[in-house]
Amino acid sequence: MKITKVDIMKMDTGNHFTPICIRVYTDEGIFGDGEAALSYGASQNAAVGILKDFAAHVIGMDPLEQELVWQKLYETFWGKNGGPVIFSGISAFDIALWDIRGKFFNVPVYKLLGGQYRKELRTYASQLQYGWSGAYETMATREDYFNVAKKAVAEGFDCVKVDFLTFDRDGRTLTTEETTGLLKPYYIDLFEERLSAVREAVGPNVDIIIENHSNTDANSAVQIARMAEKYRIFAFEEPNVPTPKMTRAIRERISLPIAHGERVYSRWQFAPYFENGSVQLIQPDVGNCGGITEVKKVADMAHIYDVCVQIHSVGSPIETAAALQLECAIPNFCIHELHRVALCDFMRRLCKYDYMPVDGKFQVPDLPGIGNELSEYALTHCQKITVE
Repeated sequence: MKITKVDIMKMDTGNHFTPICIRVYTDEGIFGDGEAALSYGASQNAAVGILKDFAAHVIGMDPLEQELVWQKLYETFWGKNGGPVIFSGISAFDIALWDIRGKFFNVPVYKLLGGQYRKELRTYASQLQYGWSGAYETMATREDYFNVAKKAVAEGFDCVKVDFLTFDRDGRTLTTEETTGLLKPYYIDLFEERLSAVREAVGPNVDIIIENHSNTDANSAVQIARMAEKYRIFAFEEPNVPTPKMTRAIRERISLPIAHGERVYSRWQFAPYFENGSVQLIQPDVGNCGGITEVKKVADMAHIYDVCVQIHSVGSPIETAAALQLECAIPNFCIHELHRVALCDFMRRLCKYDYMPVDGKFQVPDLPGIGNELSEYALTHCQKITVE
């Protein structure tokens, strides 16, 4: 079997989230869908460009030899020690090839990864500062945070994640200057006002993840963590720009478990965090860390160091399907992320199947391959480049 053609698609969602997907075709009529997880953050055109460049390298290769394809793309000059653009390109092809492999052998990908540890995955409601619905909202008041947390828990979620310093009390987006350095009491009080509201709303038996989006630094992160300790925090995510040394410095001064990973790419970049013990929960993105092949290797490395895994998932349902296949097949899975953007119609209509958790748990698709594919809507509402 040979790869004959690649379609690269920039989805027209009418929103600032613009998924970049590919469809890889073969001479046996089997195709696979993948995604480069750079759907936001002023990087979509770069994703399209790297996919176009990489497509020329894979035409004619055997899609069942995904390790060889992975290595060929990694060994392009900028591949070694590459960043998000390079590894998003590798990821999209890798996911598509696993999809083809599963369809070829007529089994879900988790079977090819060694089997299914669990049939359902605990899931958390992510980014409640933007509301919990199919429409974008701004959570500003204490009452807003109380109500949105109540709403998520009423749907069956037993864990929520919030960035408490996204907005000021008037709904204005806070700046990095306001959230880094040694914080004024105002910002610590604002944070606690909202955190206490969420804890009050969800009760003692629901977990809370603090999201920081790397908008805090070592100083402000330590201040926040020490204040938050009494609220029984599940994980403290991206407290700083991801660097192993400074993450370790934060870890030594706080008691909360630290999560990092959505901006860490490949096993080479994850290794220092494992070696210095700075991170307790990793969040590699299957769409920008190197695909299923690489994230499986990163997860296996993490297992050696008693680090658990939650795949970062903020792409289209293609990326979600790939993440579910992998998460059910690793022993050190922790929890799955359902980003609020996944609730929006502009994302839900992009794939043939609209998988959603029930009572806070995701079922793993049992269809051959990753278990989902791009919809007719997606295929007709995109900018497409074909390489053959």
